[in-house]
Amino acid sequence: MVIAVTVALLGCSEDDTDNETSATIEPSTVATPDTRYTLGDGGVSAFYHYEGEIPEGPGTLLRQEPLEAHQSVPSAAENIRLLYTSIDGLDGETPIIVSGALFLPAGTPPEGGWPLLLWSHGTVGIADICAPTWTGYVPFHQEHLKRWIEEGYAIVASDYQGLGTTGTHPYLATRPAAYNNLDVIRAVQAADFPLTDKVVIAGQSQGAGAVIATAGHAPTYAPDIDLRGVVATGVPFFSPEGLVAVREMRPQDVVDPMLGYNFLALTLIQQINPDFNIEDYVSDAALPMAQGVANICNRDMRAKIEEAGLTYNMTFKQSPSEHLIEAFRKMQFPSLKLPVPLFVGSGAIDRDTPLRMQAGFVKQACAAGSTVEAHLYEEHDHLTTLNHSTMDSTKFVAAAFSDTEISGNCESLPFDD
Repeated sequence: MVIAVTVALLGCSEDDTDNETSATIEPSTVATPDTRYTLGDGGVSAFYHYEGEIPEGPGTLLRQEPLEAHQSVPSAAENIRLLYTSIDGLDGETPIIVSGALFLPAGTPPEGGWPLLLWSHGTVGIADICAPTWTGYVPFHQEHLKRWIEEGYAIVASDYQGLGTTGTHPYLATRPAAYNNLDVIRAVQAADFPLTDKVVIAGQSQGAGAVIATAGHAPTYAPDIDLRGVVATGVPFFSPEGLVAVREMRPQDVVDPMLGYNFLALTLIQQINPDFNIEDYVSDAALPMAQGVANICNRDMRAKIEEAGLTYNMTFKQSPSEHLIEAFRKMQFPSLKLPVPLFVGSGAIDRDTPLRMQAGFVKQACAAGSTVEAHLYEEHDHLTTLNHSTMDSTKFVAAAFSDTEISGNCESLPFDD
């Protein structure tokens, strides 16, 4: 069997299976050494394109405009699209432009401003048209964000590097998402919005990995941010043990729509390894699908993989595992000892980021000295855990903002050994 792959991957999706929205753009040039860094560009409005020299300093708000109805969060009084400056998280130094959004509750803000919650989204794809500020959030995410708005929180969110704006989104690389999250917080707190200095960060799936990395990078990249806590559900954890857990969950000879995650991961390899040629690894039958991630969002890719009847063994003519190892390094967290308390919500029947993977992360984070409050939801999967967990996460966030001590439960975790 040629495919040890792998990543199998990484079921880090925010797809809502009841959502029928579809989005495609005209096929772009297949990745070559000259085009791979702009894979997926196009199909969005002029707002996302910034002309001229990028202003000095990350976290600067460049412009804003109202979001359209389908891009907005229910119950929010103001829904605002943002364009701001950040740093390329792959090379750690190049100034870039990133898009995002701010959602404000109705009514008069409390003294000091609305408490600020950063939301970090899950897998949408790598094409510009997949940016949540362009396509809008899927229904179960709208429900989730609506809950926080009605609790009295303002929500800020990044689309992430390369989604909406110029350049290829470095899928699952944690440092780019972390820098983008920290800089969008800086951008809105420095602007004329009624927001507190304190912030709690929350994310699901790919976004869960992003917020854990955000907390890890905050002390060195953005020590000016008053971070109070982290909420993560469906955490992807790329340890050797975690990857074994994923491989054991994925079939090799059965049609599996999660193959799309592999194709997205290959685009990260293309960005960090100019010598990588996708055609050396992907079969002729699967190549159009693998290249198609530049033009289609993840929710539609899954359906197309099912229609094509692709399996893992049909897809790869040789395993790209040696190159994936390099990509995995970009997917890891800077530290498992976080500077603030961490809430982790896990679904017992999660197949996308299996419970074994998430439990391994929690145990290692506890061992590293993090304060972790872990919750296990027996009847819930990767998607349903998000909204079900608000019965606990809302209490955690309220405690984090009020400076109430959060002791965690590392001494009595809810996972079986």
